[in-house]
Amino acid sequence: MSREQMTSRARVLKSISHEEPDRVPIDLGGNQTGIHKFAYRNLLDHLGIHDELTIMDAVQQLAKPCEKLLERLHVDTRYIAAGAGAGFEGSIVSRTREGRVWHNLTDEFGVTWSMPDDEPFFMDISHHPLAQATRQDVRDYPFPKGDDPARFAGLRERALTLRNETPYAVVSGISGVVYEICWYLRGLQQWLTDTVTEPEFCESLLDCTLKFWLDWFRLFLDEVGDLVDVIMIGDDIAGQTGPLFRPDFYRQIVKPRQKQLVQYIRSRTTAKIWYHTCGSCVNFIPDLLDNGIHILNPVQISAKDMDPPTLKSRYGNRLVFWGGGIDAQHVLPSAHPTEVRDHVHRNLEVWKPGGGYVFNNVHNIQADVPPENIVAFYDAAYEFGFYA
Repeated sequence: MSREQMTSRARVLKSISHEEPDRVPIDLGGNQTGIHKFAYRNLLDHLGIHDELTIMDAVQQLAKPCEKLLERLHVDTRYIAAGAGAGFEGSIVSRTREGRVWHNLTDEFGVTWSMPDDEPFFMDISHHPLAQATRQDVRDYPFPKGDDPARFAGLRERALTLRNETPYAVVSGISGVVYEICWYLRGLQQWLTDTVTEPEFCESLLDCTLKFWLDWFRLFLDEVGDLVDVIMIGDDIAGQTGPLFRPDFYRQIVKPRQKQLVQYIRSRTTAKIWYHTCGSCVNFIPDLLDNGIHILNPVQISAKDMDPPTLKSRYGNRLVFWGGGIDAQHVLPSAHPTEVRDHVHRNLEVWKPGGGYVFNNVHNIQADVPPENIVAFYDAAYEFGFYA
C-alpha cells in the first residue's frame, strides 16, 4: 500500500512553502537537474526501459527523460520551456578543423558552441562575437528580441495540459541569465579583465542582457504566469572555493540588475523563483535573498563552506534548498551503491526537517555515473524521504 498522501504538485508546493509534506519531493529533467545522454542510455538499458533518445539541451548534451523513467524514479516535477525566436533554426553544423570533426551550434546571441565528434560529451564556446567590441559595438550589436511572440507559441497549451491533466508541479526551463551571457559574448578572460578596467563597458552589456530578459518575461508571464509553480533563473557567480569575481563588482553592478529582474517577475506571478549558481556561494546568499529569490540550486555540498548542516541552520527558514542530495564530485560517480544510499540518507536527515527542500543531485547527472548508482540515489531518496 502506498504511503503517499499527496499529489506531486501539492507535495512540491508544500515543501517550497517551508512546510512538511508527506515525503520530500524529487526532481529530474531540467537544464541544471538533468541527465547526460550517455548516463541516460545506460540507465534505460539497466532498467529495461525503451525510449528514443531526444536531446533537450545540445550544449550540455542532456537527454529528455521519458515518462516511464520519471514515474519509476518517483519524480514530482515536469518542465516546460519557451522556444527560439522566429527564423532561428538552431541547427548543428559539422566542420573539420585540424584533423578533427567538430559539431558547431551558433545560438541566438551569435555565440558559437563546439563539440568534437570523437569526444561528444558537451559543447564549449569556440567563438565570442564581442571579444573585440567597444561600447559603440555593443550598442550596435543585433541582440535577439526577447519579446518575439514566436518563442511562446503553444506554451500556454502545454502548461495547461500539465496543470489540468497531470498531478505534477510545473517548472520552467532556465531563463533570466543576465550575467553569464555577457562573458559568453565577450570571452571569460576578457570579461573578467573588463570588470576591473572597464566597468562601464560591463554595465552597457549587462543592460542589454537585462533588457532581453525583461522583454522575454513580459510575454512569458502573460502566457503562463498563472500556471507555473517554479521559475528557474540563474547565473554562476561562485566556484569551488568562493566567488568567481570581486564581490563588490557583484553588489554594485550585477546585483541591481538581477534584483530588477527578480522583482519584476515577482510582481507578475506567485510562482517561486529558483536561482541557480554552482560553487561556494554562501557569501552571496544574503544578497540573493535580498534580490527576492525563494530557492537555491544546485547546493554544491562539496564546495567550501557549503555543508548541509550549516546551510540548513542558517538559512533553512528563509531559503528553499533544491539539490544537494549527494556529493556529485566524489560519491555519486565512483562509490558503491550502498555508499550512495547511505550518503543520501545522511543528507536527507539534515535537509528534511521543516520542509523547504526538493531532492536532486548537485547539477546534472554526468556521463560516467553508473546506472546502479543512479537507481540507488533515487530509490534512497524515495525510501528515506517520508516524514512519517
